[in-house]
Amino acid sequence: MRTFYNILFLFFFVLASPYYFWRMVRRGNWQQDFGQRFANYDAAVKQALTNRHVIWLHAVSVGEVGLCTQLIRALEPRVPNAKIIVSCTTTTGMNEYRKRLPTRITKIYYPVDRRKYVRRALATINPEAIVLLEAEIWPNFLWRASDLKIPLFLANARLSDRSYPRYRRFGWLFRRLFATFDGVGCQNEEDAQRLRAVGCREDAVRVVGNLKFDAAKFSERRHLDVRGLLRQIGVADDAVILVAGSTHDGEEIILAEIAARLRQKFPKLFLIIVPRHAERAASITQQFRAQNIKSICRSEIGHSVQLHPGAVDCLLVNTTGELMFFYEPADLVFIGKSITAVGGQNPIEPAALGKAVIFGPNMQNFTDIVRIFLKHNAAVQVKDPAELERVFGELLQAPARRAELGRQAREAVAENHGAVERTVEMLLPKLSACGIYVAPKK
Repeated sequence: MRTFYNILFLFFFVLASPYYFWRMVRRGNWQQDFGQRFANYDAAVKQALTNRHVIWLHAVSVGEVGLCTQLIRALEPRVPNAKIIVSCTTTTGMNEYRKRLPTRITKIYYPVDRRKYVRRALATINPEAIVLLEAEIWPNFLWRASDLKIPLFLANARLSDRSYPRYRRFGWLFRRLFATFDGVGCQNEEDAQRLRAVGCREDAVRVVGNLKFDAAKFSERRHLDVRGLLRQIGVADDAVILVAGSTHDGEEIILAEIAARLRQKFPKLFLIIVPRHAERAASITQQFRAQNIKSICRSEIGHSVQLHPGAVDCLLVNTTGELMFFYEPADLVFIGKSITAVGGQNPIEPAALGKAVIFGPNMQNFTDIVRIFLKHNAAVQVKDPAELERVFGELLQAPARRAELGRQAREAVAENHGAVERTVEMLLPKLSACGIYVAPKK
Protein backbone atom coordinates (compact mmCIF):
# COMPACT_ATOMS: atom_id res chain seq x y z
CA MET A 1 0.00 0.00 0.00
CA ARG A 2 2.80 2.43 0.88
CA THR A 3 4.60 1.71 -2.38
CA PHE A 4 1.42 2.27 -4.37
CA TYR A 5 0.76 5.58 -2.58
CA ASN A 6 4.31 6.80 -3.20
CA ILE A 7 4.12 6.01 -6.91
CA LEU A 8 0.83 7.91 -7.16
CA PHE A 9 2.11 10.79 -5.05
CA LEU A 10 5.23 11.27 -7.18
CA PHE A 11 3.13 11.26 -10.36
CA PHE A 12 0.65 13.86 -9.09
CA PHE A 13 3.39 15.91 -7.41
CA VAL A 14 5.21 16.33 -10.73
CA LEU A 15 1.95 17.03 -12.53
CA ALA A 16 0.69 19.64 -10.00
CA SER A 17 3.99 21.34 -9.17
CA PRO A 18 3.79 24.06 -11.88
CA TYR A 19 0.37 25.14 -10.62
CA TYR A 20 1.39 25.30 -6.95
CA PHE A 21 4.65 27.03 -7.80
CA TRP A 22 2.71 29.64 -9.78
CA ARG A 23 0.43 30.20 -6.78
CA MET A 24 3.44 30.69 -4.49
CA VAL A 25 4.96 33.21 -6.92
CA ARG A 26 1.66 35.12 -7.08
CA ARG A 27 1.50 35.36 -3.29
CA GLY A 28 5.12 36.49 -3.08
CA ASN A 29 7.92 35.94 -0.58
CA TRP A 30 8.18 32.30 -1.65
CA GLN A 31 11.99 32.16 -1.79
CA GLN A 32 12.55 32.63 1.95
CA ASP A 33 13.06 29.23 3.61
CA PHE A 34 11.90 27.48 0.43
CA GLY A 35 14.26 24.58 1.15
CA GLN A 36 12.35 23.75 4.32
CA ARG A 37 9.58 22.32 2.15
CA PHE A 38 12.09 19.61 1.27
CA ALA A 39 13.30 19.24 4.90
CA ASN A 40 16.47 21.28 4.39
CA TYR A 41 16.91 23.25 7.62
CA ASP A 42 19.59 25.78 8.47
CA ALA A 43 21.90 25.66 11.48
CA ALA A 44 19.68 28.03 13.50
CA VAL A 45 16.71 25.64 13.35
CA LYS A 46 18.84 22.62 14.20
CA GLN A 47 20.54 24.38 17.10
CA ALA A 48 17.21 25.55 18.56
CA LEU A 49 16.04 21.93 18.74
CA THR A 50 19.18 20.28 20.09
CA ASN A 51 18.72 18.42 23.38
CA ARG A 52 15.14 19.64 23.79
CA HIS A 53 11.78 17.97 24.34
CA VAL A 54 10.08 19.12 21.14
CA ILE A 55 6.33 19.43 20.54
CA TRP A 56 5.47 19.98 16.86
CA LEU A 57 2.20 21.77 15.97
CA HIS A 58 1.06 22.09 12.37
CA ALA A 59 -1.53 24.46 10.85
CA VAL A 60 -2.15 24.62 7.12
CA SER A 61 -2.73 28.31 6.46
CA VAL A 62 -3.91 31.64 7.90
CA GLY A 63 -7.17 30.41 9.43
CA GLU A 64 -5.56 27.53 11.29
CA VAL A 65 -2.58 29.66 12.35
CA GLY A 66 -4.91 31.71 14.56
CA LEU A 67 -6.12 28.54 16.24
CA CYS A 68 -2.57 27.28 16.65
CA THR A 69 -1.54 30.57 18.27
CA GLN A 70 -4.32 30.31 20.86
CA LEU A 71 -3.46 26.68 21.56
CA ILE A 72 0.21 27.54 22.12
CA ARG A 73 -0.67 30.34 24.54
CA ALA A 74 -2.63 27.88 26.65
CA LEU A 75 -0.20 24.96 26.29
CA GLU A 76 3.15 26.72 26.80
CA PRO A 77 2.70 27.55 30.53
CA ARG A 78 1.79 23.89 31.21
CA VAL A 79 4.94 22.52 29.50
CA PRO A 80 7.56 25.14 30.47
CA ASN A 81 10.56 22.92 29.69
CA ALA A 82 9.39 21.87 26.23
CA LYS A 83 10.44 23.43 22.95
CA ILE A 84 7.49 24.24 20.67
CA ILE A 85 7.95 24.26 16.90
CA VAL A 86 5.19 25.23 14.48
CA SER A 87 4.76 24.58 10.78
CA CYS A 88 2.42 25.67 8.02
CA THR A 89 2.02 25.12 4.29
CA THR A 90 1.48 28.61 2.85
CA THR A 91 3.56 31.79 2.81
CA THR A 92 0.58 33.77 4.13
CA GLY A 93 0.38 31.38 7.07
CA MET A 94 4.09 31.83 7.74
CA ASN A 95 3.72 35.61 7.68
CA GLU A 96 1.00 35.32 10.33
CA TYR A 97 3.18 33.07 12.48
CA ARG A 98 5.96 35.65 12.37
CA LYS A 99 3.56 38.42 13.35
CA ARG A 100 1.80 36.57 16.16
CA LEU A 101 4.37 34.31 17.79
CA PRO A 102 7.57 35.24 19.67
CA THR A 103 11.01 34.27 18.39
CA ARG A 104 11.35 31.49 20.98
CA ILE A 105 8.78 29.53 18.92
CA THR A 106 10.63 28.02 15.95
CA LYS A 107 8.70 28.34 12.67
CA ILE A 108 9.15 26.09 9.65
CA TYR A 109 7.33 24.99 6.50
CA TYR A 110 5.68 21.56 6.51
CA PRO A 111 7.61 19.08 4.36
CA VAL A 112 6.31 17.82 1.04
CA ASP A 113 4.88 14.35 1.68
CA ARG A 114 7.57 12.45 -0.16
CA ARG A 115 9.13 9.66 1.86
CA LYS A 116 12.71 10.94 1.96
CA TYR A 117 11.69 14.50 2.90
CA VAL A 118 9.43 13.27 5.70
CA ARG A 119 12.14 10.99 7.07
CA ARG A 120 14.66 13.83 7.06
CA ALA A 121 12.22 16.24 8.70
CA LEU A 122 11.31 13.91 11.54
CA ALA A 123 14.95 12.88 12.06
CA THR A 124 16.00 16.53 12.38
CA ILE A 125 13.13 17.77 14.53
CA ASN A 126 12.80 14.57 16.56
CA PRO A 127 9.48 15.55 18.21
CA GLU A 128 8.13 13.97 21.36
CA ALA A 129 4.58 14.59 20.09
CA ILE A 130 2.85 16.00 17.00
CA VAL A 131 -0.39 18.01 16.98
CA LEU A 132 -2.18 18.58 13.65
CA LEU A 133 -4.86 21.27 13.41
CA GLU A 134 -8.11 20.12 11.81
CA ALA A 135 -7.83 17.18 9.35
CA GLU A 136 -4.44 17.56 7.68
CA ILE A 137 -3.78 13.96 6.63
CA TRP A 138 -0.56 13.18 4.74
CA PRO A 139 0.15 9.43 4.68
CA ASN A 140 3.96 9.36 4.56
CA PHE A 141 4.21 11.78 7.45
CA LEU A 142 1.78 9.78 9.60
CA TRP A 143 3.30 6.44 8.65
CA ARG A 144 6.79 7.56 9.60
CA ALA A 145 5.66 9.18 12.85
CA SER A 146 3.79 6.02 13.75
CA ASP A 147 6.83 3.85 12.92
CA LEU A 148 8.87 6.03 15.28
CA LYS A 149 6.13 5.68 17.93
CA ILE A 150 5.65 9.46 18.13
CA PRO A 151 2.24 10.30 19.71
CA LEU A 152 -0.07 11.94 17.19
CA PHE A 153 -3.01 14.23 17.89
CA LEU A 154 -5.72 15.89 15.83
CA ALA A 155 -7.00 19.17 17.27
CA ASN A 156 -10.23 20.89 16.22
CA ALA A 157 -10.85 17.89 14.00
CA ARG A 158 -13.74 17.94 11.59
CA LEU A 159 -14.75 16.14 8.42
CA SER A 160 -16.76 18.26 6.01
CA ASP A 161 -19.62 16.98 3.88
CA ARG A 162 -17.15 17.06 1.00
CA SER A 163 -14.18 15.27 2.59
CA TYR A 164 -16.05 12.65 4.64
CA PRO A 165 -17.23 10.56 1.64
CA ARG A 166 -13.70 10.66 0.19
CA TYR A 167 -12.16 9.27 3.36
CA ARG A 168 -14.82 6.55 3.42
CA ARG A 169 -14.28 5.75 -0.26
CA PHE A 170 -10.53 5.35 0.24
CA GLY A 171 -10.85 3.57 3.55
CA TRP A 172 -8.23 1.03 2.46
CA LEU A 173 -5.70 3.86 2.79
CA PHE A 174 -7.08 6.13 5.49
CA ARG A 175 -8.55 3.81 8.13
CA ARG A 176 -5.13 2.73 9.38
CA LEU A 177 -3.89 6.32 9.26
CA PHE A 178 -6.74 7.63 11.40
CA ALA A 179 -6.17 4.75 13.82
CA THR A 180 -2.65 6.07 14.54
CA PHE A 181 -3.98 9.11 16.44
CA ASP A 182 -3.64 8.95 20.21
CA GLY A 183 -6.03 11.84 20.75
CA VAL A 184 -8.66 13.44 18.53
CA GLY A 185 -10.34 16.59 19.80
CA CYS A 186 -13.38 17.16 17.63
CA GLN A 187 -15.91 19.97 17.42
CA ASN A 188 -19.20 18.14 17.97
CA GLU A 189 -20.79 14.71 18.24
CA GLU A 190 -21.51 14.50 14.51
CA ASP A 191 -17.81 14.96 13.75
CA ALA A 192 -16.97 12.43 16.47
CA GLN A 193 -19.18 9.82 14.79
CA ARG A 194 -17.65 10.55 11.39
CA LEU A 195 -14.11 10.31 12.73
CA ARG A 196 -14.84 6.96 14.35
CA ALA A 197 -16.38 5.78 11.07
CA VAL A 198 -13.21 6.58 9.10
CA GLY A 199 -10.98 4.71 11.55
CA CYS A 200 -10.26 6.77 14.68
CA ARG A 201 -10.17 4.67 17.82
CA GLU A 202 -13.16 4.98 20.12
CA ASP A 203 -11.00 5.79 23.14
CA ALA A 204 -9.05 8.47 21.25
CA VAL A 205 -12.03 10.62 20.19
CA ARG A 206 -13.18 13.38 22.50
CA VAL A 207 -15.71 16.17 21.87
CA VAL A 208 -14.05 19.40 23.07
CA GLY A 209 -15.86 22.07 21.05
CA ASN A 210 -14.65 24.41 18.33
CA LEU A 211 -11.32 26.19 18.87
CA LYS A 212 -12.46 28.97 16.56
CA PHE A 213 -14.73 30.34 19.30
CA ASP A 214 -11.72 30.77 21.60
CA ALA A 215 -9.53 32.13 18.82
CA ALA A 216 -11.93 35.07 18.45
CA LYS A 217 -10.61 36.67 21.66
CA PHE A 218 -9.11 40.00 20.64
CA SER A 219 -6.19 40.15 23.04
CA GLU A 220 -3.57 41.15 20.48
CA ARG A 221 -2.17 44.66 20.57
CA ARG A 222 -3.87 47.02 18.14
CA HIS A 223 -1.58 48.07 15.31
CA LEU A 224 -3.98 49.65 12.81
CA ASP A 225 -6.09 52.79 13.21
CA VAL A 226 -8.89 51.95 10.79
CA ARG A 227 -10.92 55.08 11.60
CA GLY A 228 -7.89 57.24 10.88
CA LEU A 229 -7.33 55.38 7.62
CA LEU A 230 -10.93 55.94 6.57
CA ARG A 231 -10.72 59.66 7.35
CA GLN A 232 -7.74 59.90 4.99
CA ILE A 233 -9.88 58.69 2.08
CA GLY A 234 -12.81 60.98 2.90
CA VAL A 235 -15.02 58.63 4.95
CA ALA A 236 -16.82 60.47 7.75
CA ASP A 237 -16.94 59.10 11.28
CA ASP A 238 -20.72 58.77 11.04
CA ALA A 239 -20.57 56.70 7.86
CA VAL A 240 -22.38 53.35 7.85
CA ILE A 241 -19.73 50.71 7.21
CA LEU A 242 -20.38 47.47 5.35
CA VAL A 243 -17.43 45.06 5.54
CA ALA A 244 -17.20 42.02 3.28
CA GLY A 245 -14.62 39.64 4.70
CA SER A 246 -12.65 36.90 2.90
CA THR A 247 -14.51 37.30 -0.39
CA HIS A 248 -13.97 35.05 -3.40
CA ASP A 249 -14.10 35.61 -7.14
CA GLY A 250 -17.39 37.12 -8.27
CA GLU A 251 -18.53 38.28 -4.86
CA GLU A 252 -16.70 41.62 -4.97
CA ILE A 253 -18.53 42.94 -8.01
CA ILE A 254 -21.87 41.68 -6.65
CA LEU A 255 -21.30 43.55 -3.38
CA ALA A 256 -20.05 46.71 -5.07
CA GLU A 257 -23.11 46.86 -7.32
CA ILE A 258 -25.47 46.19 -4.40
CA ALA A 259 -23.76 48.94 -2.38
CA ALA A 260 -24.07 51.37 -5.29
CA ARG A 261 -27.83 50.81 -5.48
CA LEU A 262 -28.30 50.99 -1.71
CA ARG A 263 -26.28 54.22 -1.56
CA GLN A 264 -29.10 55.99 -3.40
CA LYS A 265 -31.25 55.49 -0.29
CA PHE A 266 -28.44 55.38 2.28
CA PRO A 267 -25.89 57.98 1.10
CA LYS A 268 -23.61 57.45 4.13
CA LEU A 269 -22.98 53.81 3.20
CA PHE A 270 -19.32 52.90 2.65
CA LEU A 271 -18.06 49.51 1.49
CA ILE A 272 -14.88 47.76 2.64
CA ILE A 273 -13.92 44.56 0.80
CA VAL A 274 -11.22 42.21 2.11
CA PRO A 275 -10.56 39.47 -0.47
CA ARG A 276 -9.50 36.06 0.82
CA HIS A 277 -6.49 36.22 -1.51
CA ALA A 278 -4.90 39.66 -1.56
CA GLU A 279 -3.14 39.02 -4.87
CA ARG A 280 -6.53 39.22 -6.63
CA ALA A 281 -6.75 42.96 -5.92
CA ALA A 282 -5.52 43.99 -9.40
CA SER A 283 -8.18 41.97 -11.22
CA ILE A 284 -10.90 43.18 -8.83
CA THR A 285 -9.84 46.79 -9.45
CA GLN A 286 -10.15 46.22 -13.20
CA GLN A 287 -13.69 44.89 -12.73
CA PHE A 288 -14.59 47.95 -10.65
CA ARG A 289 -13.21 50.37 -13.23
CA ALA A 290 -15.23 48.69 -15.96
CA GLN A 291 -18.38 49.36 -13.90
CA ASN A 292 -17.33 52.93 -12.90
CA ILE A 293 -17.01 51.94 -9.24
CA LYS A 294 -14.68 54.30 -7.40
CA SER A 295 -12.25 52.31 -5.24
CA ILE A 296 -8.84 52.56 -3.63
CA CYS A 297 -6.49 49.82 -2.47
CA ARG A 298 -5.28 49.70 1.11
CA SER A 299 -1.64 49.64 -0.10
CA GLU A 300 -2.16 52.98 -1.88
CA ILE A 301 -2.95 54.85 1.32
CA GLY A 302 0.21 56.50 2.63
CA HIS A 303 0.73 59.31 5.13
CA SER A 304 0.41 61.94 2.40
CA VAL A 305 -2.91 60.65 1.05
CA GLN A 306 -5.89 62.87 1.88
CA LEU A 307 -8.99 62.47 -0.28
CA HIS A 308 -12.13 64.61 -0.26
CA PRO A 309 -15.48 63.14 0.86
CA GLY A 310 -17.08 61.04 -1.85
CA ALA A 311 -13.80 60.46 -3.72
CA VAL A 312 -14.14 56.69 -3.30
CA ASP A 313 -17.05 54.39 -2.56
CA CYS A 314 -15.04 51.28 -1.71
CA LEU A 315 -11.82 50.41 0.09
CA LEU A 316 -10.19 47.24 -1.26
CA VAL A 317 -7.93 45.75 1.41
CA ASN A 318 -5.04 44.07 -0.42
CA THR A 319 -2.99 43.31 2.70
CA THR A 320 -3.00 40.20 4.90
CA GLY A 321 -3.64 39.73 8.60
CA GLU A 322 -5.73 42.90 9.06
CA LEU A 323 -9.28 41.66 8.55
CA MET A 324 -10.18 41.65 12.26
CA PHE A 325 -9.22 45.32 12.54
CA PHE A 326 -11.57 46.25 9.69
CA TYR A 327 -14.39 44.35 11.39
CA GLU A 328 -14.21 46.67 14.40
CA PRO A 329 -15.89 49.79 12.84
CA ALA A 330 -18.38 47.71 10.81
CA ASP A 331 -22.12 48.16 11.09
CA LEU A 332 -22.81 45.19 8.82
CA VAL A 333 -20.55 42.23 7.97
CA PHE A 334 -20.88 39.89 5.01
CA ILE A 335 -18.99 36.57 5.20
CA GLY A 336 -17.30 35.69 1.91
CA LYS A 337 -17.10 32.45 -0.05
CA SER A 338 -20.79 31.92 0.67
CA ILE A 339 -22.47 33.29 -2.49
CA THR A 340 -20.35 32.49 -5.58
CA ALA A 341 -18.15 29.82 -4.00
CA VAL A 342 -18.68 26.81 -1.74
CA GLY A 343 -17.56 26.34 1.86
CA GLY A 344 -17.86 29.76 3.48
CA GLN A 345 -15.43 31.55 5.78
CA ASN A 346 -15.24 31.97 9.54
CA PRO A 347 -18.06 34.17 10.93
CA ILE A 348 -16.91 34.01 14.56
CA GLU A 349 -14.53 36.99 14.63
CA PRO A 350 -17.15 39.63 13.69
CA ALA A 351 -19.71 37.87 15.89
CA ALA A 352 -17.35 38.11 18.88
CA LEU A 353 -17.22 41.87 18.26
CA GLY A 354 -21.00 42.09 18.37
CA LYS A 355 -21.52 42.81 14.69
CA ALA A 356 -24.59 42.08 12.56
CA VAL A 357 -23.43 39.13 10.46
CA ILE A 358 -24.89 38.00 7.13
CA PHE A 359 -23.80 35.08 4.97
CA GLY A 360 -24.98 33.25 1.88
CA PRO A 361 -26.21 29.67 1.44
CA ASN A 362 -22.79 28.06 0.98
CA MET A 363 -21.36 27.72 4.50
CA GLN A 364 -20.60 24.00 4.34
CA ASN A 365 -17.26 24.30 6.17
CA PHE A 366 -18.93 25.93 9.16
CA THR A 367 -22.20 24.03 9.46
CA ASP A 368 -22.01 23.61 13.24
CA ILE A 369 -21.19 27.29 13.77
CA VAL A 370 -23.99 28.36 11.42
CA ARG A 371 -26.41 26.10 13.28
CA ILE A 372 -25.44 27.71 16.60
CA PHE A 373 -25.76 31.24 15.25
CA LEU A 374 -29.10 30.67 13.56
CA LYS A 375 -30.46 28.93 16.67
CA HIS A 376 -29.51 32.00 18.74
CA ASN A 377 -30.85 34.46 16.11
CA ALA A 378 -27.26 35.70 15.98
CA ALA A 379 -26.87 35.94 12.18
CA VAL A 380 -28.89 36.08 8.97
CA GLN A 381 -28.48 33.59 6.14
CA VAL A 382 -29.65 34.51 2.62
CA LYS A 383 -30.17 32.32 -0.43
CA ASP A 384 -28.95 34.59 -3.26
CA PRO A 385 -27.72 38.13 -4.13
CA ALA A 386 -31.28 39.47 -4.44
CA GLU A 387 -32.12 38.44 -0.89
CA LEU A 388 -28.74 39.72 0.27
CA GLU A 389 -29.57 43.18 -1.07
CA ARG A 390 -33.00 43.09 0.54
CA VAL A 391 -31.58 42.09 3.95
CA PHE A 392 -28.88 44.75 3.74
CA GLY A 393 -31.55 47.35 3.06
CA GLU A 394 -33.72 46.21 5.97
CA LEU A 395 -30.82 46.25 8.42
CA LEU A 396 -29.52 49.61 7.23
CA GLN A 397 -32.80 51.24 8.16
CA ALA A 398 -33.10 49.35 11.48
CA PRO A 399 -30.15 50.17 13.80
CA ALA A 400 -31.92 48.51 16.73
CA ARG A 401 -32.21 45.25 14.78
CA ARG A 402 -28.50 45.41 13.92
CA ALA A 403 -27.64 45.95 17.58
CA GLU A 404 -29.82 43.00 18.65
CA LEU A 405 -28.15 40.71 16.11
CA GLY A 406 -24.75 41.81 17.39
CA ARG A 407 -25.71 41.23 21.02
CA GLN A 408 -26.99 37.74 20.27
CA ALA A 409 -23.84 36.98 18.27
CA ARG A 410 -21.55 38.02 21.11
CA GLU A 411 -23.52 35.88 23.55
CA ALA A 412 -23.41 32.85 21.24
CA VAL A 413 -19.62 33.10 21.01
CA ALA A 414 -19.22 33.52 24.76
CA GLU A 415 -21.36 30.43 25.47
CA ASN A 416 -19.04 28.28 23.33
CA HIS A 417 -15.68 29.28 24.82
CA GLY A 418 -13.44 26.70 26.48
CA ALA A 419 -12.38 24.37 23.66
CA VAL A 420 -8.72 25.43 23.91
CA GLU A 421 -8.44 24.44 27.57
CA ARG A 422 -10.22 21.15 26.93
CA THR A 423 -7.82 20.41 24.07
CA VAL A 424 -4.81 21.12 26.27
CA GLU A 425 -6.19 18.76 28.91
CA MET A 426 -6.48 16.08 26.22
CA LEU A 427 -2.80 16.49 25.30
CA LEU A 428 -1.18 16.68 28.73
CA PRO A 429 -1.42 13.04 29.94
CA LYS A 430 0.35 11.74 26.84
CA LEU A 431 2.95 14.53 26.95
CA SER A 432 3.66 13.64 30.56
CA ALA A 433 4.04 9.96 29.59
CA CYS A 434 6.65 11.05 27.03
CA GLY A 435 8.78 12.51 29.80
CA ILE A 436 7.75 16.14 29.32
CA TYR A 437 7.29 18.01 32.61
CA VAL A 438 3.69 19.18 33.05
CA ALA A 439 3.27 22.12 35.42
CA PRO A 440 0.17 22.41 37.63
CA LYS A 441 -2.58 24.66 36.35
CA LYS A 442 -2.45 28.11 37.94
